Amino acid sequence: MKRPLRRPGVLATAVTGLTLALTASASETPSATATSSSTTESSRAAGTPSAAPDAPFGPGCAAVPASGPGSFADMAQAPVATAASGNPALKSFVQALTAANLMDPLNTTPELTVLVPADPAFAAVPADQLRALLADSPRLTATLLHHVIQGRLTPDQLAGKHTTLNNDELTIEGSGQSFTVAGEGTISGTAASVICGNVRTANATVYVIDQVLKPAS
Repeated sequence: MKRPLRRPGVLATAVTGLTLALTASASETPSATATSSSTTESSRAAGTPSAAPDAPFGPGCAAVPASGPGSFADMAQAPVATAASGNPALKSFVQALTAANLMDPLNTTPELTVLVPADPAFAAVPADQLRALLADSPRLTATLLHHVIQGRLTPDQLAGKHTTLNNDELTIEGSGQSFTVAGEGTISGTAASVICGNVRTANATVYVIDQVLKPAS
């Protein structure tokens, strides 16, 4: 059953509690970060996906810097919100996280999958709607947490129904290196596609998408 959005105070408390709960439970789960192969790290450092099965994929990966801030190698060393802040294509997402006070919760919650809207995804939202969203902290928090799933999902686990940290459901379709979220699940009404997937950060696996998702009403 889908749950209604929380009131501002309740939602803020829930985000904090959720972070603490997941942090405690994660001590029982070994981090997947240590399993990265030297081949994959070399590919990430070059800024382009390799043929390795755990390498990033998708046309949007070509825009990732080859080295330095925002590169695959740099993102792999930082927690997810910090990693996104170094990527020039994810500035709008970082601004939204900052407005919702979610930078620290995302950075300190282990083992996540985050669907990160690229800057053009935010640009696709009508300006008046985007301004209203950014000014409404509870709604913005719910929207951003709808993009976050507990546990690191590999590409072969990505398709299906997933419970988000907003306590609602998200349905992803596809296989291989092609994944979408139907248009009724986005703010713009246009289906969202993964444009750069399987990007590793210190505490999360990132799938960059080209639309902003909307939480269940």
